[in-house]
Amino acid sequence: MDILRRNHVTVTGNPDGPAVVLAHGFGCDQNMWRLTVPALADVHRVVLFDYVGCGRSDLSAFREDRYASLDGYAQDVVEIAETLDLRDATFVGHSVSAMAGVLAARRAPERFGALVMVAPSPRYIDDEGYRGGFTTADIDELLDSLDSNYLGWSAAMAPMIMGNPERPELGEELTRSFCATDPDMARVFARTTFLSDSRDDLKSVTVPTLVLECTQDMIAPREVGAYVHSRIPGSTLVTLDATGHCPHLSAPEATNRAITDFLTGLR
Repeated sequence: MDILRRNHVTVTGNPDGPAVVLAHGFGCDQNMWRLTVPALADVHRVVLFDYVGCGRSDLSAFREDRYASLDGYAQDVVEIAETLDLRDATFVGHSVSAMAGVLAARRAPERFGALVMVAPSPRYIDDEGYRGGFTTADIDELLDSLDSNYLGWSAAMAPMIMGNPERPELGEELTRSFCATDPDMARVFARTTFLSDSRDDLKSVTVPTLVLECTQDMIAPREVGAYVHSRIPGSTLVTLDATGHCPHLSAPEATNRAITDFLTGLR
């Protein structure tokens, strides 16, 4: 299979620069990084892609047994890195992709030398001594609603996830992205996202790591950012002057500055 076509891989920026892989979250695609790419492209080789089932990926490559766990998405990342022969790349993952990046870096340590986790969450459901932001009943209701009316769920949830109600165009963009995703494939990805528990995987991270959180985020509250930071030795936690779950769209300047400062420190 042509891996690059399967995941609609796009490579831009400085072909001789250090590689940065930008990975989108649930219901999104690589276009969500369009405000970040210009901040990286002069210095870095920028790799973008769509997970199978999202964006312009090859939908015929979707297999529920593979993508019913984060391992399947991490394997996509590893196969892309191997095909492009990336070495010591920085993986920038938004939301659930941050944890896919943790798994990919563990699986192929020669390929990934640093992680940037944008609004990450290793577990969305509250647990004893852990606040993920949702009760089990919350997630059951969310998934039931998604199953029964995906387009209606998208129209209701996307603006809440985006936040920034005074800028409705942001929520409208995320709604369009959700609605463009195949509903059956989105249901699988949603379960993979919201039912995952990757807390134990954090201790496997041994590379320089930047954790970016927002001041207000209904999907990944600040307790989650603090938890991720505390479980990854030597990580850096930055609280962005931003609200909502997609700071690369709602506050691109602050997000890009944090990422580029981190990348500069790696050189």
